[in-house]
Amino acid sequence: MLTRSKIPRLGLILPAYNEEEVLPTTLNVLQGIKASLVEQMLVSEDSFIMIVDDGSADKTWSIIQQQERQNSDIIGVKLSKNFGHQPALLAGMTESSKLADIMITLDADMQDNPDVIKQMVEKYLEGNEVVYAVRSSRQTDTWFKRNSALAFYKLAGWLGVKMVPNHADFRLMSKVAVKALLKMPERNVFLRAMVPLVGFQSAKVYYERGERQAGESKYPLKKMLSFAIDGITSFSTQPIRLLLHLGILVLGIAGVEIAYTVFEKIVGNPTAGWSSLMISIWLLGGLNLIALGVVGTYIGKIFTEVKHRPLFQIEREDGYPVAEDQLTKVSPMPQSEETETPSYETDYQVVHQVISR
Repeated sequence: MLTRSKIPRLGLILPAYNEEEVLPTTLNVLQGIKASLVEQMLVSEDSFIMIVDDGSADKTWSIIQQQERQNSDIIGVKLSKNFGHQPALLAGMTESSKLADIMITLDADMQDNPDVIKQMVEKYLEGNEVVYAVRSSRQTDTWFKRNSALAFYKLAGWLGVKMVPNHADFRLMSKVAVKALLKMPERNVFLRAMVPLVGFQSAKVYYERGERQAGESKYPLKKMLSFAIDGITSFSTQPIRLLLHLGILVLGIAGVEIAYTVFEKIVGNPTAGWSSLMISIWLLGGLNLIALGVVGTYIGKIFTEVKHRPLFQIEREDGYPVAEDQLTKVSPMPQSEETETPSYETDYQVVHQVISR
């Protein structure tokens, strides 16, 4: 049952990194879906597709510019370098929130099935502010990826990180939800846990994830492991607590060994020295290194957070450079002659020229 009367303006957000092979096909499919939604009066005619070029080294940006010239509903955003998938998503949501009522983020490789976009919009019209697209199965994954994903979600849940299992970054968020998300100041971005943390009424739709249409995966094993570690350590302090418990356990074992050694000395039995000593040294040395690594990870995150560096820098938007001529000075309001003019500090803002379509 639909509870919203206003037809929303939809913004489809695609982060793209070296996607020249698949991008034209993806845009063609999404434009067809958008046109169908407009025809069914589920979204407004001025809905758009925003592609965020995350510092691609191929012809991705050239393709985006070409598509902009040919289609009035396509907006291109070029980041100054490769900031990563999560910052690119956040850049797209930041810019789209100035125009759209609802935003859907999905990957440009067509593995996220765009056919469920209609269901997502319908869930929004029913009153939900966030709609998660969840994989109904992982049969297309390799055995390792399928089981490692299962282990990751179980471990994250055990450590207290709240996420939607089998959901990546294919989701719908209303402007209200996005504005709340953008208020989060952290620099260690892990949207899969940040979005549930925002709250709001939510729903799920299920889909089968397909094979990549072209190009190569941008998430090899090393990057996936790094992503998982960042996600857990950004939202849980349980690893540090576990180290405390482990330290207490090792201390207890050491106490037992000391008592056993004293007992052996009393009864006159020779104590095996070299083997037990080396085992103890290696065991404690390994545990110390693990502990230092975990604590160092958290200290590194603090180091990143306190510097407050921007998550992304926009080099071009809609094909136009963000240059000095786009820096607009904020002038004080004119005062009457009878009123004493207060002093104002000089303030500058970067005004992004976004074409409303």
